[in-house]
Amino acid sequence: MAALKTIHRNVPYLKQQLSALLGNTSSSVKIVCLVVLIGYFISYHEPAVRFLTVTPGYVFPPGFRIWTIFTHCFIEFHFWEVCVDVVTLGLCGKLIEPLWGKMEMLTFFTLINTSVAFFGIFFYLAIYMATFNTDVLFEVHLHGLSGYIAAVSVAVKQMMPDHVVIKTPLGKMTNRNVPLCVSLLSIILYVVGLLEGAYPTMYTTGVVIGWLYLRFYQRHSNGTRGDMADNFTFASFFPTVMQPPIEICSKFVYNLMVGLRICRKPIRKYDVGGPTAITISLPGTDTHDAERRRQIALKALSERLSQQADSAASWPSLEEDSRPKTGVQAEQVSQSTNQVETLTAAVGPPHHRTTGITTEEDYGTTRIITEEDHGTTRINTEEDHGTTRINTEEDHGTTRIITEEDHGTTRITTEEDHGTTRIITEEDIGTTRIIIEEDHGTTRISTEER
Repeated sequence: MAALKTIHRNVPYLKQQLSALLGNTSSSVKIVCLVVLIGYFISYHEPAVRFLTVTPGYVFPPGFRIWTIFTHCFIEFHFWEVCVDVVTLGLCGKLIEPLWGKMEMLTFFTLINTSVAFFGIFFYLAIYMATFNTDVLFEVHLHGLSGYIAAVSVAVKQMMPDHVVIKTPLGKMTNRNVPLCVSLLSIILYVVGLLEGAYPTMYTTGVVIGWLYLRFYQRHSNGTRGDMADNFTFASFFPTVMQPPIEICSKFVYNLMVGLRICRKPIRKYDVGGPTAITISLPGTDTHDAERRRQIALKALSERLSQQADSAASWPSLEEDSRPKTGVQAEQVSQSTNQVETLTAAVGPPHHRTTGITTEEDYGTTRIITEEDHGTTRINTEEDHGTTRINTEEDHGTTRIITEEDHGTTRITTEEDHGTTRIITEEDIGTTRIIIEEDHGTTRISTEER
């Protein structure tokens, strides 16, 4: 009687807290909470439990209860589980849904629960093949939101990793510690017989699947996928002492998944507000070879520009021509003019004069082609077998530099026109694209690797 009076006395307070928790959440969160509450009452009907929860032996033919993969998450056997589910869903509506949006929240909910059921089925099938114990096929029921709660703890770790949850004499417990601690706690409670075996299975699976989705597959509004932050690696779930060996194993698994095209290589983007000097080392290229080729191209360009400057200095100044000349100067100018006319008659007008230099070196083959026309310089450098092509054009103060390297392929395009510079770097077979644009003092850099 005393317990009932206590509960009755606290009912208004519980209603107030529940309304505050769910008051500003979306209709989808409220509907899921209502369905979970209805599922709790349905769980008292034993035949309904068999048809709505995932039983590994009945999902595939001849039972073929495939719908249970979508309904098992709404069935809870204990009221405290319903309370935990409602609190978790309310926190999702307050914290995660405003950042992700309603559709992404529902996608995350559906994906995690169906994946937990799917992998849970194969986990118990593997146990059966190892032990031939039929109880793991027909007596185990996967139900509830344990896997989803685990995935939510991973999402909270991603958003607020250093937020302190509990202060203990042994130290502070932050959000980054919650997924591992709850997984270990569920396993310990199962070992001592206080928890069903389905709970640690679903929770651990939820942690792994939630991390995989948030790490590699979640699509963001800026067009990127996943979160490749260093503080969100799989090793970051474990204590610092255990991270080095776990990181080695996780990198091996990651490279294997990339090779199987299950995961993609990371996509990194940079956006800076002003001009800056940035050095980027692209994977798959030799830094020393790239520097050597760059020096060759710059040296050839410098020589041609200096020759062009000397040629321009040899022509008389317009200011000198406009000043009055003495008799001796006039005679010298007349003689010079006659010489120029003679030279022009022999080789044609100066603006049609083209200078071409071709150098070829096979095996590591380098070709340099230089052309000068109307004060325009073009330098083409080609190196095969790790092939680099550099095209430089200068026309009326406009410089265009095009660098292409195949087989680990890098393409760099630089254009300068009226103070505007654009640099485009692309690397295929990897695939990285770096785009740098400077326009009126604004620089944008974006890197993509597929």
